[in-house]
Amino acid sequence: MKRNGFLNFPGLQILLLFWLPASLLAADRVVGANATLDINAGARSSALGGTILAIEHDLLGLASNPYQLARTHASEVAFSHTVYYEGTSYDYASLALPLGEYHGIGLAFSRFGADDIPWIKETDPLPEGSDYRTLSIADWVFTLAWGKQFLEYFDAGVAFHGLYREMDQSGWGFRGDAGLSFEPHRSFAASALLKGWTSSAARWESGEVEYSSPELYFALRFEQPIRYFYGALLLYWQSAGIFHRENRDLDWNGEPRGGVLWHEPVHWLSGGHAGIEFRFDFGLSLRAGLSSLGELESWTAGSGLELSNWLSVDYAFESHPVLSSVHRVSLSFSPGRFFSPEKDYAPRKIRSAAPAPEKDFSPGENQENTAPEITEEDSGGTHWEE
Repeated sequence: MKRNGFLNFPGLQILLLFWLPASLLAADRVVGANATLDINAGARSSALGGTILAIEHDLLGLASNPYQLARTHASEVAFSHTVYYEGTSYDYASLALPLGEYHGIGLAFSRFGADDIPWIKETDPLPEGSDYRTLSIADWVFTLAWGKQFLEYFDAGVAFHGLYREMDQSGWGFRGDAGLSFEPHRSFAASALLKGWTSSAARWESGEVEYSSPELYFALRFEQPIRYFYGALLLYWQSAGIFHRENRDLDWNGEPRGGVLWHEPVHWLSGGHAGIEFRFDFGLSLRAGLSSLGELESWTAGSGLELSNWLSVDYAFESHPVLSSVHRVSLSFSPGRFFSPEKDYAPRKIRSAAPAPEKDFSPGENQENTAPEITEEDSGGTHWEE
């Protein structure tokens, strides 16, 4: 016997069919609705100029990079704390759980706001000392993400975000994202993110509704091992939005910035991000980047240290053309690898242009002098196995 669901009633379906377009027409189209979802939480991606889409594993970038969950082989948690100017802070926590081989789910929670803001009515006299009321403003964000690998070379993921805004009036927001990564070779990967494919909508307590149209981004990553320096060099690039202008049409000097790709390709390229990283085999990483290619004042720098295969610490410094500089610190911890160090977690697949030819040994030849096998694990770094 078939159960009648809530949405199976024809009258309700007809009502939704007419109500959704009417609600969209009544909303105000703006740039940057639910912009808190676009804040870069992780210290690693921030040090690399904000190229989060190109980074293969950064759990603190889960809001913009859901397809990284396809490489989740062990449970992992990550935390980040950032202090901005005038007492504003941003705290972010995320969790990733494997659902099977090359398949995972993630959760994230964040708060961006300021506390102890003086609240004095216009008709009240100025208080003496600290004898005044205070208030807090904050944005609370919850993210649910899922990722899975398809056809060996493709990693896909989707993420859904809910936002609650607590200011002079409260508000609610929602956005859905979808991403795809293509890695045909271990040294190269291309990725894309369709941000707000559901549209990014926010509804205020006053009844006003705002929305932003979907936006598309591209990113590239290139990796080159440099054995002479016992590590690998990685280059990252992430584009500006393809469809629309960014939040600012002009940079801090009044020059054109961003722009639409097919109208102003040079200005569009200047609105992108870039980063460079050298990752040593012993766990140390040095990073630098530009959060806007057209503004040298937007340079970033940082470092990371993998203390073990289950614990890593990252730091980032972000300069700004006008506002104060920002320092970020983040911590990543893998309970799965900590509590089960003996478990053989599936290594990341190594892709090469062609398989290495097998060597035939003649009788009596010493087979112990063969070259070591190189494997690369999710935790990063190059590991040698005899």
